[in-house]
Amino acid sequence: MTTVTSPSPKIAETTAVSLIVVVAFCHMFNDIMQSLLSAIYPLIKTNYNLDFRQIGLLTMTFQITASLLQPVIGIITDRWPMPYSLPLSSVSTFTGLILLANADSYTVLLIGSSLIGLGSAIFHPEASRVARIASGGRHGFAQSLFQVGGNFGSALGPLLAAFIILPNGQSSVAWLAIIAVFGFIALTRVSRWYAEKQRQNKNKPAADRTLPLPQGRVLFAIAILVLLTTTKNVYMASLSSYFTFYVIEKFAVSVQNAQLILFLFLGASAAGVFLGGPIGDRMGARFVIWFSILGVIPFALMMPYANLFWTCILAVVIGIIFSSAFSAIVVFAQELVPGRVGMIAGMFFGFAFGAGGIGAALLGDYADTKGIEYVYWLCSFLPLLGILTILLPRLPKKHG
Repeated sequence: MTTVTSPSPKIAETTAVSLIVVVAFCHMFNDIMQSLLSAIYPLIKTNYNLDFRQIGLLTMTFQITASLLQPVIGIITDRWPMPYSLPLSSVSTFTGLILLANADSYTVLLIGSSLIGLGSAIFHPEASRVARIASGGRHGFAQSLFQVGGNFGSALGPLLAAFIILPNGQSSVAWLAIIAVFGFIALTRVSRWYAEKQRQNKNKPAADRTLPLPQGRVLFAIAILVLLTTTKNVYMASLSSYFTFYVIEKFAVSVQNAQLILFLFLGASAAGVFLGGPIGDRMGARFVIWFSILGVIPFALMMPYANLFWTCILAVVIGIIFSSAFSAIVVFAQELVPGRVGMIAGMFFGFAFGAGGIGAALLGDYADTKGIEYVYWLCSFLPLLGILTILLPRLPKKHG
């Protein structure tokens, strides 16, 4: 009989962290490709003579596709895990990018954006579950590392657009579809690890799904978290979708410089996500949510009145503070509903996309009728809804 030696805790932890890093890189690949859509808005707005409403509809098509499907996929995979569904997300996103590169009509742009949204819907629930399985109990750290990969991907998208797509035209989007191939290869390897974990855990007792609070309080807390997510993502959509247009119109900067300013904001957002997770593990998710949602209010209110220099500074500060909340929100929700990792990931990642998409469409209409500067003045009041954080319950200590 062969004796199998258990790995030391140090090796096991290293293996887990290594896997989370791989999943985070896959998230980066995924979100680089997704962010290319909004990053090339100035280009396709000119190429297809689009108005802001049509730009908003493109964003909504992408995000609503992901929003509607992610919770469904999360619920299904909670019951029937599908490790090998992960590489399919790269296939869908690859197809969407190829369509964007070769689109000959606005309709094809919509189809391409919906396929990119489908890739997001497939990727996030299962990838988030893999990160949690590999966390070793450090859920905030794992979730933030996973998410920071996506944020860095979103930040790199505008840079790739500025230095590759804008100088070479819309067809050069196809060059970047090669990223999907790397994602496919990496996710195939992650899927094998995940499938092996499923086989190892097949005969183990099911995870405890006892709610930490009465059902009514859990549902109320989830509703508050959803509302906070909505507020955060509508505001962030106003920056990520229209920030380039705002600085171009108000400060007369070039398209390329506007993309660099957007990169500053998105990079700061990535840093905020990474900081939020470990702080949440140490101080509690509720504390991070409080600090993030309420701490951003004064800076958001100052943004519409700032000059170019201070607009850049405020964008960085807002990106760091506001983005630190999301990993804490996801972890807090997962603790509220144990054993439903896929459903929660799908709900919050999906709802984040959906809320941002609806917000982008509405803001596009306002930008067409009242101007982009009015939109940023209006959005500056959204973080005030963060006062609802006071209604979040404290979880029993064993639930974090």
